[in-house]
Amino acid sequence: MLDEYINSLQNDIINSTCELIKIPSVSTTKISEDKPFGDGPFKALEYILNLGKSLGFRTKNIDGYCGYIEFGEGTELVGIIGHLDVVPEGENWTYPPFSATISDGKIYGRGAIDDKGPVIASLYAMKAVMDNCKINKRVRLILGLDEEKEWRCINYYKEHEEHPSIGFSPDADFPCIYAEKALLSTFLTQNYSCQNSCIKIKSIDCNNNAINVVPKFCKMILEIDNNFINISDLKNKFDKQVYENKFNISVNITNENTIEIVSQGVSAHAAHPDLGKNAISQLLIIIHNVFELYNVNIELINFMYKYINLDFTGEKLGINYVDESGGLTLNVAQFTLDNNILSIGMNLRIPVTLPIDNVKNTFKQLVNSSNIKVNFGGEKEALYIPKDNPLVVTLCDIFNKKTGLNAMPIAIGGATYARAFNNCISYGANMPGHIDLCHQVDEYIEIDNLITSSKIYAEAIYELAK
Repeated sequence: MLDEYINSLQNDIINSTCELIKIPSVSTTKISEDKPFGDGPFKALEYILNLGKSLGFRTKNIDGYCGYIEFGEGTELVGIIGHLDVVPEGENWTYPPFSATISDGKIYGRGAIDDKGPVIASLYAMKAVMDNCKINKRVRLILGLDEEKEWRCINYYKEHEEHPSIGFSPDADFPCIYAEKALLSTFLTQNYSCQNSCIKIKSIDCNNNAINVVPKFCKMILEIDNNFINISDLKNKFDKQVYENKFNISVNITNENTIEIVSQGVSAHAAHPDLGKNAISQLLIIIHNVFELYNVNIELINFMYKYINLDFTGEKLGINYVDESGGLTLNVAQFTLDNNILSIGMNLRIPVTLPIDNVKNTFKQLVNSSNIKVNFGGEKEALYIPKDNPLVVTLCDIFNKKTGLNAMPIAIGGATYARAFNNCISYGANMPGHIDLCHQVDEYIEIDNLITSSKIYAEAIYELAK
């Protein structure tokens, strides 16, 4: 019954997904009291709340920070927690990232899988249950607008609104997620003063790369003292490093005393740094190696070369801890020079049974005797619900029943809103065996999977709320 009803809504599901993707909802700075995350997220929230109202649901805009769409009666609340904001679009897309182009059975666009397509699938799943089933609880689709950055939206919701007693977040992988690694952002800074240096870093540009994205671009401009260095010889040494390391880096003399170095990588979600190529890490390696030839000593760059290099596993840091959620992963995400302060920002995903303080202490010990300062932010505790928990078992069984698979619950390095509430796990919509295109160029969702996800969510909503 639910499957047939969702089939009848297929065109609406596709069209609504496309309309939501077309809104460039990158969270930015506050522009008014009702737009704390900028115009794009506000428009996305406005669109989906109007859509929810037109479908017969109760809706609420919570001071522009977030919103919800709800149906049903009862004292107990089932939550579906998604987000409408997206990471920046990036470059070199096959189709414009906010065009919602349909091609070869896929909807292309930023947010297609993270998290706009799954949110729409959840909304129409709610519609199917509301119109066809009797339930004894309220069901609420909670919509955040700052998930990709600081979670200010969901924190605001938790301060002002009712918490669900059970639920899921459609923002990761099927069959379901029973464990999410802890998160920690680590920032290393050094006071950069090089008046007596023959090579000076003049500027660094990484296109304001987000902390949870593997950087695909990093440009550094160097200023050379021609009294001590032949600029052509310096360029040749950089070119030699690029060739030997097989990096995608260009080195150009832009005037008589300036060299521009542009490192190109491949973007990916910070939870899967192995799927990308880190433009910052590449650049740091050749800078270190060439600077060493000229006795230019920058402690922060030396530290990164010694303890990070191209490694994204934490092995060079001496953190070899592995549990059922996997090992530690590390993404060098930000590199800046501002007001004479050199800074590097990293995003770490920490195994669920490894205390975050252990990782913090490792960094503190390694930089203890240097001029480098370490600060931490973006800290989120791990989520862990045992595989035999009824919620995990129920959602996993529904997925397997709908797909004919025999998939088992999994652990991930990503962070979803599931960890914002008790008794909540992440549930789809990326299918087993499919490449996770979250945060990547040419992000898409397959239309068949979009509709299948809606059917899975409808069954899950009914089971949790009946």
